[in-house]
Amino acid sequence: MRIDCPICGDRERREFYYQGEAVMLDRPAPEAGEAAWENYLHLRENPVGERRELWQHEAGCGAWLVVTRHTTSHLISGVALARDAKGGAA
Repeated sequence: MRIDCPICGDRERREFYYQGEAVMLDRPAPEAGEAAWENYLHLRENPVGERRELWQHEAGCGAWLVVTRHTTSHLISGVALARDAKGGAA
């Protein structure tokens, strides 16, 4: 799989570090209890299809990217700098 970094260009996936889905999660209050924190830290959806994901170009420019990728085929349909992405991580 290759990712087209907006700064560095087309690069091998091994240069990047996957950070998870590019969505804001509702952080529980400090006193929310063990179950709320367990869910927040460890339970995530794992749907099939196109997802927006947060990646860092760790072995390159260090930029944070929002990558739109199909979870089955790994086809990438979009890459944007996280600071420029709308409706997701910023």
